Order: sequence, then C-alpha cells, then structure tokens
Amino acid sequence: MPDSPLADALAPWYRREARDLPWRRPGFGAWGTLVSEFMLQQTPVARVIPRLETWLARWPTPTDLAASAPADAVTQWADLGYPRRALWLHSAAIEIRDRHAGVVPRDVDALLALTGIGDYTARAVAVFAYGDRHPVVDTNTRRVLARALDGKAHPGTAHRRDLTQMASILPEPAAEAAVVNAAAMELGQTVCTARSPRCDACPIRHHCAWVAAGSPWTEDTRRKQARYEGSDRQARGRALKALRASDPDPLPQDVLLADWPDRAQRDRAIASLFDDGLIASDGELVSLPR
Repeated sequence: MPDSPLADALAPWYRREARDLPWRRPGFGAWGTLVSEFMLQQTPVARVIPRLETWLARWPTPTDLAASAPADAVTQWADLGYPRRALWLHSAAIEIRDRHAGVVPRDVDALLALTGIGDYTARAVAVFAYGDRHPVVDTNTRRVLARALDGKAHPGTAHRRDLTQMASILPEPAAEAAVVNAAAMELGQTVCTARSPRCDACPIRHHCAWVAAGSPWTEDTRRKQARYEGSDRQARGRALKALRASDPDPLPQDVLLADWPDRAQRDRAIASLFDDGLIASDGELVSLPR
C-alpha cells in the first residue's frame, strides 16, 4: 500500500501533541480498554477518567465484575449518563467469563458478539489493546475524513464506507496503523472540531480537500440530541439516583419522581427504565436490578 500523506503528517503530530490519557499508557490492558470505550460513548473524557479509575480498582478483571450484581454496576456508573451501558458492560463481562475464560477476546467478530459492542468498540479493543491492524472510526474520525477526503464540513450518516476510507490511509505496519487511528481521533477531538476547527494548527491542512476548497461551511444535518433539562432522560436519571441512594433497600414505586411536574412524563420515564432492565419490581416496591 502506498504511503498516505495524511498518515505521514498525522503520526509525528500525534507523537508530539497527544494528550496523556490512562488508556494510552503502556500496559493498560484489554479489559481497561474495553471499559474505557464503553464509558467514552457520548461522555466527555474529563468525566470518564475518575469513574474509570474507580471502576477498575473495584473490578480489575471481567470475572470480578461478572461476580457482582447488575445493581452494583448501575450504582458505580453514577452520573456518567446512558446507564444501559453499565448493564451492557456487566453482561459483556459475564460473556467474557463464560465464553472466553475471563480474557477479553482479540478477534473482532468475537468482540462484536459481546453485548453492547459495535464496530467502533470492537476494532478499538483489537487495535489499541492487542496491536492488530484494523481501521477504527469514531465521530471525530468521521469528521476528519469528511473534511480531508470529501471536502465537506460535516460527515453524513455513519456508513461502512467510513471504515474503507480510514483503511485507505493506514500504513501497513500494525503499530503505525494504530498510531494513525489514534491520531485521527485526537485531531478531531482537539483541532478539527465540529464548531470551531483550528485549521491553522492542523498538521494535515496542506492535504485537506475542505481547506483547499476554501473551507465552505455547511450545516450539520445529523440529528441533534434533545435538550436534557426537562427531558425524559432527566426524569430517568432522577429516578435512578433515588434508587442508587437507597440501594440495597427498595422503594415504593409511587415515591419515585413523586414531585415531577409532568405526570405522563414521569410514568413514561419509569416504564422505560423497566423496559431497559434498569429497575426491577417486587410487588409495590422497586429497586435496581439484581
């Protein structure tokens, strides 16, 4: 495969500028990488780091987590948001214990077969924990590719084509490919940002189709996340917070969100928590899942 000018510029930039993050340190391990990737989905790095450290101190292996109740995982997840991820991670830990003798698998297909793991997470573990050569594409990478290769301000809907594009710029050596994968994500997170890209500081600006076209700004047409304040998500979070505070003691269901102003929203939020398996009922009492 011929050298890519994007890769040639990204790799040395990353080695100079990359942030010092726990999951990038030598010896971090596949389990730590897997947990960090679950936590980093839709959650800022600064909020993840302290939760990650606490989680791994409590459950240093998948088998340790698998031996705990789902309620413990939901409680430990605390305020990271999207708490179904805690249940998915707990289920994945059980599957790793039972199917893979407690060792996080290396094979991408085996990783994809675990609960809660998609294309990005499976490849991230295979590449960053095990050193294998695969394209790794997250939201930040997709933005870098859209600008550098397609000349567009924002990426469209996620597509398998993103993996093909990323593969096209990877160096052949697996170790260098891992660096370029990480560099593209880092660039999108810190320089090639969605709203205020710092093109003057970008190592690939001379190879960027969007810059060459004059950086034409187009609207980001992807669906925006709904406002949190007053949302179903806020109601769900409030209910889970009350259950975490009372755990292991259950609460009467009618006290959950008793002061929530919108009764229909309250009922909808609680019903969705039942549907997601995040709360359980024993008659008139409710608790975290056991």
